[in-house]
Amino acid sequence: MSAPSELRPLTACRSSALKGVAAVPGDKSISHRALILGGLAVGETEISGLLEAEDVLNTAKAVAAFGSEARREGAGVWRVRGTGVGGWQEPADVLDFGNSGTGSRLMMGAMATTPISAVFTGDASLRKRPMGRVLQPLTLFGAEFEAREGGLMPVRLNGARWPLCIDHKVTVASAQVKSALLLAALNAPGRTRIEQGALTRDHTEKMLAGFGAEIAVEPLESGGDAITLMGQAELKACAVEVPRDPSSAAFPLVAALIVPGSDVLIPGVLLNPRRTGLFGTLIEMGADIVVENRRTSGGEEVGDLRVRHSVLHGVEVPGIRAPSMIDEYPILAVAAAFADGRTAMRGLAELKVKESDRLAAIVAGLKAGGVAVETRGDDLIVDGWGSVPGGGIVETHMDHRIAMSFLVMGLASQAPMSVEDVSMIATSFPDFIELMQSLGAEFEAVV
Repeated sequence: MSAPSELRPLTACRSSALKGVAAVPGDKSISHRALILGGLAVGETEISGLLEAEDVLNTAKAVAAFGSEARREGAGVWRVRGTGVGGWQEPADVLDFGNSGTGSRLMMGAMATTPISAVFTGDASLRKRPMGRVLQPLTLFGAEFEAREGGLMPVRLNGARWPLCIDHKVTVASAQVKSALLLAALNAPGRTRIEQGALTRDHTEKMLAGFGAEIAVEPLESGGDAITLMGQAELKACAVEVPRDPSSAAFPLVAALIVPGSDVLIPGVLLNPRRTGLFGTLIEMGADIVVENRRTSGGEEVGDLRVRHSVLHGVEVPGIRAPSMIDEYPILAVAAAFADGRTAMRGLAELKVKESDRLAAIVAGLKAGGVAVETRGDDLIVDGWGSVPGGGIVETHMDHRIAMSFLVMGLASQAPMSVEDVSMIATSFPDFIELMQSLGAEFEAVV
């Protein structure tokens, strides 16, 4: 089980113009999926650009624990030798996923239709996050589980001995839930159909097709889609090139927008339309963001983002946009604090079940910086004045995106902003502090 780390506070100070190239790490969502599908495929999958952060490395360890081989051959370059679908073995020990909801939930799905058992756990934050939303529909395939009250970790999952294919509608707008069910369907005989009412990130569908699965996606009149997958699949190893993570790019991007005089290039960023809600929203707010050198890499659209300091204004952000930017609301809220006027972000219920109750953490952080903010049900309302007083200390609740967002706030606020712990940033963006400093960001360690 993960041991609590020692707190590492840090202060961000008002900085001069940010300049240079921000080469953010590989996409976390695609990195998790590449390792898992490589572990289920026949043959050897080569992955380049893999995000080597704690969350993803814990997934690599879990893939190996199930009997696949996952080895590092260089910076971001990994080879995974899979066992074939249904070939995983029972792990010899408890699987510790640290802070990763994505890794743990997707691995639950990947093993749920193989007749083995495994125990899943994580750090204090992950053990508070709901797993029932994945575990309950996995029982439809024939899996069984034991968990703490509320479906909390530690979880013992017993894979189905005689798996069934299913026809199921996902009731939450969650790519993790949808993806876990698709991975479970790989070893269930017959055709499984998964319907979702909202469009969530579709990396799993694209990657399954790339590995040779028989999969089809049908748009629905309701605005969602239905995915059908033929089970007892034979996945074939392939090469996966991981693009740079738009969720990580969000931090230097917003920093460049709010720090006067800034001009930053962020190369090779994933531009999947189900991941670019933040970019579109910021452009609506007046952001100077230009996409250069659009291209296709590994079946995904990528491009270089040129970002310059901008005068922002408040906008209405509809709830239908939430699935395409669910991880970016903390940094969007920071941008809204520097905008002129009101920004209303609708339909943010999913933020309450992230690494922390992100909705509450955002509100507390903004108030610590002297920003006018309120919640109305699942909506977040920020009244920006064009500048932020700053001067506060933010509790991160072990949430990497809260920590990075309020460090970015401190780079442009009138007085410095401090966060009480930055240790968990390594779960997704190990070089965040060094990268931001290379652009000119000013941080001070708190003694």
